Amino acid sequence: MMGLTGCYTVMPSPIDETELQSQYQNLEPMVYTRKLAEGKASALASSLLTQKEEECDYLETLLLGSDTIVDLDGDILEKPRDRDDAADMLRKLSGRWHEVHTGVAIYRITQGKSSSSSDPELVTSFTETTRVKFAQLSEEDILSYVLTAEPMDKAGSYGIQGIGGQLVERIDGCYFAVMGLPMHRTSRALASALANKYDR
Repeated sequence: MMGLTGCYTVMPSPIDETELQSQYQNLEPMVYTRKLAEGKASALASSLLTQKEEECDYLETLLLGSDTIVDLDGDILEKPRDRDDAADMLRKLSGRWHEVHTGVAIYRITQGKSSSSSDPELVTSFTETTRVKFAQLSEEDILSYVLTAEPMDKAGSYGIQGIGGQLVERIDGCYFAVMGLPMHRTSRALASALANKYDR
């Protein structure tokens, strides 16, 4: 959607996300999600830097990591463990406002046959927050939605860009942050990172 087709590769971070979550669990939700994004991107950057030189076909790469959580009055709602957990989250959200925090981190690595490896460089990181108001949900609404299986891999047990969009009454802030990547702020951050590259 940002016009970058063919300019990026999707790669999973090698880090155990539950390990990161336990490491940062005592942080405020906005800081917590930014730290998770940094941890994911940093771990991938470090793993790429350990590849043998002959396996590398790049000189410089930007790595973008992100993480999204739902914050209900300070309680962090991650992805549900199972259907019962998903239903419980939706009951808690029913008829209420909550916040969705998406953390974004951009790292830069430099490596290749003509350059020596260096540590990953944190270019920028930030958290975008959107307030979301759920409609009042009946038990039938909740159970029907859970049966679609859409909630199972979503923070807070819903996807605003899918069937779960019907549960959202209104939002205050960036729609794309609720989806999982704030498009405007991320595009500005990437443009700035690339501009700084060519200014060096």
